[in-house]
Amino acid sequence: MNNQLARQARVLIIDDQILAKGYLKYTLEELGFQHIIYTDDAETAVEHIKTSHFELVICAYDLKHEKEGYFLYQQLQDHRQLPLTTGFVFISADTSAEIVHSIVELQPDEFLAKPFSNQELDKRLERVLERKHALHGVYVLMEKQAFPDALIAVEQILANTENAEFIPLALRTKGELLLLCEHFTDALSFYENIKNVQNFTWAQLGLVRSLLHLDRDEEAEKHILRLAFHPDTMLSAYDLLAALQIKQNEFDDALEAMMIAGEISPNNIKRHQQAWDLARITHDYEAQFLAAKRIVKYAHNSIHDKPENYLNVARAGIDFAMTTDSRQAKQLIEQTTSFLEQMKTAFPKSKDSAELKVIDARLYYLEDETHKARQLLTQLSQTNWDGESTDALIDRAKAFHEVGMQEHALTILDEVERRYTADSENNPLLLHYIKQEKAEKKAISSSPKALNNIAVSQFQLGEHEQALSTLQQAFQVMPKNTAIALNLLQATANALREAPLQDSTNRKELIRRCMNVIESSSLTEHQEKRYARIKSAMEVLN
Repeated sequence: MNNQLARQARVLIIDDQILAKGYLKYTLEELGFQHIIYTDDAETAVEHIKTSHFELVICAYDLKHEKEGYFLYQQLQDHRQLPLTTGFVFISADTSAEIVHSIVELQPDEFLAKPFSNQELDKRLERVLERKHALHGVYVLMEKQAFPDALIAVEQILANTENAEFIPLALRTKGELLLLCEHFTDALSFYENIKNVQNFTWAQLGLVRSLLHLDRDEEAEKHILRLAFHPDTMLSAYDLLAALQIKQNEFDDALEAMMIAGEISPNNIKRHQQAWDLARITHDYEAQFLAAKRIVKYAHNSIHDKPENYLNVARAGIDFAMTTDSRQAKQLIEQTTSFLEQMKTAFPKSKDSAELKVIDARLYYLEDETHKARQLLTQLSQTNWDGESTDALIDRAKAFHEVGMQEHALTILDEVERRYTADSENNPLLLHYIKQEKAEKKAISSSPKALNNIAVSQFQLGEHEQALSTLQQAFQVMPKNTAIALNLLQATANALREAPLQDSTNRKELIRRCMNVIESSSLTEHQEKRYARIKSAMEVLN
């Protein structure tokens, strides 16, 4: 250990295990550290970091609450509370793939798996301190967002032969600064040159980001797909792939990429929230429900744990139940009720909220008690919306729309869009969903549940033209529903038989989409036989 660096360094240890703290204290003192502060919880740690500067923060991954160390570091990064000049070191006894992926994607300065030797601790901490010392001036400028000056400073480090040990870190920092300075063409050339010398992971990812900024999407996609096959770049590759697909409005593909990334590293709440947004845009109610449940699971006992998470599970469960058969709908209602009970236990003050009344009204509607739902919603029609979240207002609009109060639903969505558009920093995916929801609620006056029932009735009565129109609306809001796809396929095939030249191109595209849904689903025996009959009839038409 560099004695001078150790003596001057202020160290914050965050660990709630007494033996671990004692061991670290003894070891650090042996290594020459003199200014050491201890805390056993994340909240106190944040206060220390806000009020004092530390050269080192050593944090246990598993504090009292599961994954608390992970969320602490994520919070410090998101709110820019941890200076770049401070080294952050994770320690953990758990080295499962899930934990390692979670820690690696946060990119702390070091990760130490317990048990570790004094020699290993010495070596790792010295390396962190020396790196921070060598690039201290660059980091200070980056903290001030003086990126052009920071770029000049890092070039000076690279030009000094005495800094050979820190060249890889300085090069990586240079690439980041080129992107921050929006020198995308220079960044692309830089990363290509680095890859020609040594194929660093960070250079491969930087190359892709440069290509995306330069709108060279096809080249970027080829690189991303190659990176997705390597364990050390797989997670970042799926994130980049989702970003590219969102950019191209390929939301179904983006959702698939985001769900895979969420399985690889499930502790990242932001990723599940993005999956939730994408699932809403694509009307993938099952994926929406799964993403909402994952948020509750991985935010539990963390700084992200809040009533809204449980409410969103309930909302997603109701959305899903609106689009499925009665047996599954019953199961979803039971799960929804269970999550609401969990919320009331964890957050007693939320028991009488307006959000819960809206959810109760939607549950009444699901159980065919529309009159009760309307009565409950009428009490809320003039409520002040100022304190309600965007998700709460969207849910309220859905509830009013379901009971036939379409104009009131559209008024709420107008307000949501006005609020959300006013802030340029807001989530563009959510804004897309708000506009989509507003357009659909304006064009389609019936709920998904009602559309399905109306279409089946029309079809059974032989009102094929009306049934086709209703089924097309139903398929718009339930594009993953196998029963709807089967009914629409049959209705479209009938329409083609009766008027083969009328709008045939659009109808053939509709048939293709229906068949994709059906063939990617697990069909019942009855559905398989019905699908075979429809296909046989269509072959005759062709």
